Amino acid sequence: MPTPSRQPSFVLVRPQMGENIGAAARAMWNFGLDRMRVVAPRDGWPNQRAVAMASGAGRLLDEAGLFADLPAALADCTYTYATTARPRGLTKPVFSPEAAMKDASLRVANGEKVAVIFGPERAGLENDDIAQANAIISVPVNPEFASLNLGQCVLLTAYEWRRQTTQIVHETVDMAKTEWASGLEVEKLAQHYEERLQEAGFFFPEAKAQGMKINLRNLWSRMRLTRADVQMLHGVMRQMVRWKEHG
Repeated sequence: MPTPSRQPSFVLVRPQMGENIGAAARAMWNFGLDRMRVVAPRDGWPNQRAVAMASGAGRLLDEAGLFADLPAALADCTYTYATTARPRGLTKPVFSPEAAMKDASLRVANGEKVAVIFGPERAGLENDDIAQANAIISVPVNPEFASLNLGQCVLLTAYEWRRQTTQIVHETVDMAKTEWASGLEVEKLAQHYEERLQEAGFFFPEAKAQGMKINLRNLWSRMRLTRADVQMLHGVMRQMVRWKEHG
């Protein structure tokens, strides 16, 4: 059964290769989408190559709607976007993938039935297909190489949907069972190194000693140390001193 979440349908128009249909299913499910519609697939339906390529997303293929033409696939939709990498000379709103999925998320939240249309691998959607859409999604590809694989285009659009509808943490640090070192812990480490390096005659000549100590303190402050880091660095210095004393 499809997931209960509100989401757009992804409509694959006249897809040519089962592998690309499977890749599209896999890309959709990577980002939580599972409403696929397939229009007049070249090699018939169901397609075993699509199933093999879909891997764990085979359910999307089992539940995909099969349609003879695009008007039938869009019959229950209230707003549709056609994906293209080339100018088409049609008067329509043109969105980037990011802006399109932001617009789509608002429409879906308001109860509209939204679809995104993807064309066949060889040349993409025809103008007759795009004329049936309410808006265009223009993918900002390299104009000297505008060909975009079907699975890649679906992946890109599904990713933008996910960004617009899911709380995403853009940066985090895996603390690996430790915590950030406190200022006191870093200060104790700095004192440890300074004392041992002083004993070893590192701060020489005397005229440069104070500047060298400041640079060393600055080094510790630039490094974001964890408690595990501090413990390890204390251990490094202790072992070096023991080695020297037993040498």
